[in-house]
Parts: sequence; C-alpha cells; structure tokens
Amino acid sequence: MTPLAHDRYCDEIAHQIVLLRQVVSSGADLSGTVPTCPDWSLEELVRHTGGALRWAELMVRTRAAEEVAEEQVPGVAGPEAAGDAAALDAWLAETGERIVATLREAGPDAKVWGWAGIQTSGFWARRMTHEITVHRADAALAAGLPYEVAPEVAADAIDEWLQIVEYVQRTEPQDVVGELVGLGRSIHLHATDGGPDLNAEWLVELTEGGVRWRRGHEKATVALRGPLTFVLLAFYRRLPLDAKELEVLGERELLEFWLERATFG
Repeated sequence: MTPLAHDRYCDEIAHQIVLLRQVVSSGADLSGTVPTCPDWSLEELVRHTGGALRWAELMVRTRAAEEVAEEQVPGVAGPEAAGDAAALDAWLAETGERIVATLREAGPDAKVWGWAGIQTSGFWARRMTHEITVHRADAALAAGLPYEVAPEVAADAIDEWLQIVEYVQRTEPQDVVGELVGLGRSIHLHATDGGPDLNAEWLVELTEGGVRWRRGHEKATVALRGPLTFVLLAFYRRLPLDAKELEVLGERELLEFWLERATFG
C-alpha cells in the first residue's frame, strides 16, 4: 500500500507530541513501570521516545550519510532532573517543534541515511510517526488513560511493520524472523470497524521465500479480529490476544509464534 503523504506524517507527529505531553502532565506516576515495556518507567519511556525523535531530527537536518551516534545528539537524554514533569513536558514540546519543522523543510525526498534500506527523509517521517504513536500507547496504558489513533495512521503502522519484517528477513537471515519462513501457513488481520475505503484487512503468508503480505479479505490459518486500534496494539504486542475486544479464530499457536518473533520495538 502507498504510505501516507509526507505532510500527513508531520501533522501526526505534532499531534502525537501533544497527546504524549498530556500524559506527562496528567499527574501520572513518572516512576511507575510501563506494563508493555517493563524494563522502563514511564519517565524512561518518554525520554526514549523524545530522544529517538531528536536523533532522527539531527540526521535529517544534517542530511547524514551514515548513522549518527546518540551521544552526538544535543539534548537527547532530556532534562537533567528526574521526576520533573514540567521540565519533561517542555523538553517534549521543543523536541516536537524541532522534528516537525525539520521534516517539513526537508520534504519527503531529501537523501538521508536510513536503517531499513530507504535512504530518504520520508522514511524518517513515517518511522517516527509510528515510533511515537505506539510508545504513546505504552504511556497511556501505563497511566490508565484512554488511547485512540486515526484509522489511516493505525493501518499504515501495520503496513510499515510488515515491510520491516520483510526487510529484516532479507538482510538478517540469522534473526529470529527467519523462523517464520517456509511454514506454509497464513495470518489474517481483520479490523471490524474499518470502512471499504480503508480496506483494513491483511493477509500475511509465511512462504518458502519469506513473509509475503497484501491487503484484503481472505481465508487464513488463523485470524485476528477486532476494532482497528485493538488489532494494531495486539499486533505490536501491546495487548494480549485474550483482550475482550479481540477474537482469534483458527490456529492461535501460529499467531503467538509470529508475535514472539516479529517484534522490533
């Protein structure tokens, strides 16, 4: 599927920054563990997300020809004081302004190093959109706050994830995603609330040649059904498959096998 327009990604990053800042300012316990990323506290999650945005911003702004080390990124770690929600909020606000302005100035086609074989600023606009969209879900779940995402963004996040799986299989055959090759079975993702224009259904085939996927309604070995936001979160392992909003039909073990191996963030 065709990715979203570059300006749409820029708009979404700006929007997600506002929503993440609302979590930081909500009075949530910044020292509390994030259930979906249990190695991090909420504050560490926010600092990771903002740091990733600053890292991407520097690479796009400087048109980096190779990966830039994080320690070379000014302000990448966030404010010095821990537990200061106001300082964290201000840092996030500045981070959002910087990356959105840089991406808009660059447009989608500026030549920039990228880790998934796509050497353009457009790659970073898309990647950072979904980086913050999913980590904002982590933050909202940790804070006990509701989470929603625009349908076209959620669908594009699933497309991008599947493309990343394809890329890793091609370039890192020793990775655990290699275990998904040649199973001769398939997975169907079915958003029950997506209209025909969105076409929020996917068939993922685990073939001898690797993972192959396409949008559409087709029978599969196992199907995951539910509202699009919940399908997205389950596909990213942010919700358990037995969440009441979801339904698994067919060989659940195959879906679990996939989720254990196709995980990168």
